[in-house]
Amino acid sequence: MNKLGNYSQGYPQVPVDKATHRGQSLTNKPMRSLYLKYIVFYKDINKDKNKYKNILYKSVIALLIVILTNNQTVSANASNPSIELYKLFAHMQLADDKQYRCLVLLWHKESKWSATADNPKSSAYGIPQLLKMTERDPYKQILLGLKYIKHRHKTPCLALEHHKKGWY
Repeated sequence: MNKLGNYSQGYPQVPVDKATHRGQSLTNKPMRSLYLKYIVFYKDINKDKNKYKNILYKSVIALLIVILTNNQTVSANASNPSIELYKLFAHMQLADDKQYRCLVLLWHKESKWSATADNPKSSAYGIPQLLKMTERDPYKQILLGLKYIKHRHKTPCLALEHHKKGWY
């Protein structure tokens, strides 16, 4: 071994222990203070990971509990796409949100927006439950019902107020 160290590995090595003449590569020289900081920091990171994992697990469990407890079975009277189209058509005819809401309540009480609703006590038929209604097309029933309301009560809200006293 010369003064500069052993070049057998390609890097100069400095003797660490004079008794054994063991050398240590300059590129692999550990820095104990940084090494200890790394170990402490790594443990802190793992503690944080565990902390965040626990928070994540608890959040997921809480979310599942909320989903499972609020998940209600669909009842038999779920919304009918056809009825939603009838309501949309009526809303386009009225072009007034307040009057539309009154109309929805009124005709829900009368027929639940069923185009085939039939009153066994009278000749009322269809969505608006007009007497002697022969029209089977729901869109024409809506037009006839709106025409009746306009002629008799002026607006759906006035018709609804009158309906609360009896029938419209």
